[in-house]
Amino acid sequence: MEWAEKRNIRLEYIQPGKPQQNAYIKRYNRTVRGEWLGHYLFETIEEAQVQATEWLWSHNNERPNMGIGGMTPVMKLKTAA
Repeated sequence: MEWAEKRNIRLEYIQPGKPQQNAYIKRYNRTVRGEWLGHYLFETIEEAQVQATEWLWSHNNERPNMGIGGMTPVMKLKTAA
């Protein structure tokens, strides 16, 4: 909280008993845990960062998302432009 306050960042909390207010981040966290975090044992923070970067690139550029019509997020972004 101190870190955020020093940088003029306002923290907003979900209401107790309202998990749907946090559904997107919960879904993302589950995907990250299931698709790469739980598959590796990291020796260093740098190693975790490299794996995270590689997974994120693949997730956004190579993996079709059925929720957006079977396109990758990058393809969807290009069609929206």
